[in-house]
Amino acid sequence: MTDADTGQSLPVRAVFEGEFVNDDSAVSPPSWWRRLVNAWRRSPRVPLWAKDRVHAIQALKDLTVTVLRSPFRFLGAVVRGLVVTVRWWRSWVTVRDYREAAEQSEKLADKFTDIRALTLFRWKVTGAVATAVPTVGLVLWLLYGPRALWIAGAAVAVALAVLGRHRDGSPGRRAVLSGPRTLTWTMDPQVLVDAFRDAKLIGKDETLRLVERATRQGEGWAITVDLPATRKAVDIVKNRDALASALAVDEIQLNVERVRGNGGHAGRVALWVADEDPYGTPPIRTPLLAADRWDAWRPVPFGTDARGRRIDLPLVWTSVLIGAIPRQGKTMAERLAAAGLILDPHVRLYVADFKNGKDWKAAERVAHRFMAGDDSEHVLEFVDWLVELVADVQARYRRMQDLDDVTCPESKVTPSMSRDIALGMPITALVVDEVQIPLEDRTPLEVQGKKLTAGEYCGELLMWLAKKAPAAGVILVLATQRPDGKTIPSGLRAVLGSRFALRVMDWRDSNIILGEQMNTRGYDSSRLLPSHKGVGILRPDGETQAGADVLALTVRTFYMPNEDWREICAQGRVLREQEGTLTGHAAGHTTRPMLDHAAVAKAIGSAAPAKSERASEIELAEPLASVVDYLADELENGDRDFVPTAELIAVLGVEPTAFGREMAELGCRPTRDRVSDGSRIRQVRGYNLADIRAAVERAHDSTATDTEVVGDDR
Repeated sequence: MTDADTGQSLPVRAVFEGEFVNDDSAVSPPSWWRRLVNAWRRSPRVPLWAKDRVHAIQALKDLTVTVLRSPFRFLGAVVRGLVVTVRWWRSWVTVRDYREAAEQSEKLADKFTDIRALTLFRWKVTGAVATAVPTVGLVLWLLYGPRALWIAGAAVAVALAVLGRHRDGSPGRRAVLSGPRTLTWTMDPQVLVDAFRDAKLIGKDETLRLVERATRQGEGWAITVDLPATRKAVDIVKNRDALASALAVDEIQLNVERVRGNGGHAGRVALWVADEDPYGTPPIRTPLLAADRWDAWRPVPFGTDARGRRIDLPLVWTSVLIGAIPRQGKTMAERLAAAGLILDPHVRLYVADFKNGKDWKAAERVAHRFMAGDDSEHVLEFVDWLVELVADVQARYRRMQDLDDVTCPESKVTPSMSRDIALGMPITALVVDEVQIPLEDRTPLEVQGKKLTAGEYCGELLMWLAKKAPAAGVILVLATQRPDGKTIPSGLRAVLGSRFALRVMDWRDSNIILGEQMNTRGYDSSRLLPSHKGVGILRPDGETQAGADVLALTVRTFYMPNEDWREICAQGRVLREQEGTLTGHAAGHTTRPMLDHAAVAKAIGSAAPAKSERASEIELAEPLASVVDYLADELENGDRDFVPTAELIAVLGVEPTAFGREMAELGCRPTRDRVSDGSRIRQVRGYNLADIRAAVERAHDSTATDTEVVGDDR
């Protein structure tokens, strides 16, 4: 290579991938100061407060508090040491040890004279010491002045403080009336270890390993610890109430999470303890009031957790179930989920208010279809809505087949597709309040020659939509004040991705909303306080601000009274008028949907026997058939979650080993659970009724598949 000006040849270096061609200078090594800083920060011998500014500030605060408390702690230790000394002297002067030994050997009468003589001698020693001490003090004062008395008094005080210090095994440390333990562990980590031991979460000889020291986070203290090698974090989450009792705080103030991902493992636990009840303060207004519009593809602001972090609820590609007893904030939680969809002008809304109140009245201005009422005619109209939605979803999937891979990369609606009016695939939300009313309706219907009730047909349609509609852009948001197994079919609950359970009556209702065995994992909404309106347990289908791997968390929903709700609905109507997306009921069009019940019934399989009839018409293999006959009511109503093996063997009169093997072949494997026999709780082997229901469903699916194959052969 030559220079254009001088004509001289220039050296040419090889060019490697990732190297800047124009940079001829070699990369200079790090300076000695940078190497020293890196070594300092990476060294395990350097304390954490010397590496991080936040921890240094916290350590300085702790040191300041310790210095300010030290005089009072010293005085308390001196008093405790004086009490210990007096107790010891009293036991010594009364010859208690000698007397107790004589009593145990039943020779107290023989030793009475010796005990009396020894007691008299020790009293004489006490009197001599009581006379000698003032005398020695007087001599020291005469020879050296008051300074000697001050030095002697300080030495005695230090000795008493050492004797009365807080330490395991210190003499005389008998807790009669202990003081409060609240947040003591922030100053002394040993108290946290003792709390884990008191709660029986670790053994007496086991300890914790500190990962991150206690620091202030929000209105509370946070700390991360590693459990002993044989302990699991899920057990700490499950026994959160026992740990809260050991820490002397209400369990609502204690947040326990397993640390997952690259920075965690099965034995790492993150604790956060609030200074006071995090839900005792006034609720926060929804931040959607400050938003001019919202994107439905973004999670909707839903509430805050105990730490004050905002929790957003993902809605696209999932469905939501909200359950609670009356007057716990169920409708407000559902309106919060719908509010973000209302502020997106490209979202089509179906709103069914079976409460027939004023809570959803403002949604008339934005809803494509709106209904308020609880009569049979409203249920039948709702059935027509569901049929229309099923047909719409089928049509969307057919149109996706004709789209190129750029417009539709997968068989899913994309943001650009949902906003393209020509494609006709907007995000569509079906919002139903008091969904138990249509599901319990007994109005007779005939679908493709098969008679069934409107409630059963609604259940089949909702189940189909929850399974197949989210990918096509259709969202279900269902709310009920009667969360029981009879009201909401298990097949429908199983395909609803996100769950939110406010306070319910017992753990069974909580499990129906959140999922089977959630109470055994430490999530039970029946334990929420009645005063905590709008507080519930959220099991999200997607990532939240608490992390993608969080199973569930306690959330307090934002506050959105009727005036805020009306304002959001009015803004949603303005946005739709500007975008030209105001349709259906909101636009004044009251035409009934075009229905093709035959095609819909064929799609969802409703021409087959209804679910209540299937179990009786399908020939189940033994011993599953006998088990289903015995548990008929429990399987239908969801009154039980577990049945002991001994009970089934006694009722059915089968051989235990063969029974267990045959049930396992049918997909029902035994497990262990705790049952009460009236006097105590025992752990026994048995079967979850959810597994038995699943086995019945598999038998039905297998029978249905065989029927379809035979039909095709014909």
